Amino acid sequence: MGSLIRQELDPYSSLYKQVVNAVNEGKLVPEDVVFALLSKRLEEGENGFILDGIPRTRLQAEILDQIVDIDLVVNFKCSEEYMLKMSSESELLHIGNSKGVESSLKKKLRVYSEQAKSVEDYYGKQKKLLNFQLAGATGDAWQGLLAALHLQYSPINALSSSPKLTA
Repeated sequence: MGSLIRQELDPYSSLYKQVVNAVNEGKLVPEDVVFALLSKRLEEGENGFILDGIPRTRLQAEILDQIVDIDLVVNFKCSEEYMLKMSSESELLHIGNSKGVESSLKKKLRVYSEQAKSVEDYYGKQKKLLNFQLAGATGDAWQGLLAALHLQYSPINALSSSPKLTA
């Protein structure tokens, strides 16, 4: 979704003002804008994609199901300690001190977790949810995810950097 939103940062885009206002205020882009962008892309013939950052709520999942048939939802899970560590490092870069960062992050994680639970339940009942526990190095996680999805990775050829995934 981030790349779709960044494309709308063109001043000639009809949704430009809404996207820029949300971004400048540090807010999420409104869901009606997000779904309009997604619908537009699907109308243009997009037929294979990965969504990141949406749906965040059950209502968004229900709206998404009206727009497109979702095949699979991969739910990346990691420990709260790891999320706090990664988030606090990022927050410290923005805030500049650690006072209150951990309690603020815990509150954000609790809200996120509550929202995520309803989305997990929604797709779990549809048998479209794959929970994937993140642990270890990035390369290990990538190989584990490919195995969980029953995919194999192979380079297209030695000159190409584009990966090819096959079932």
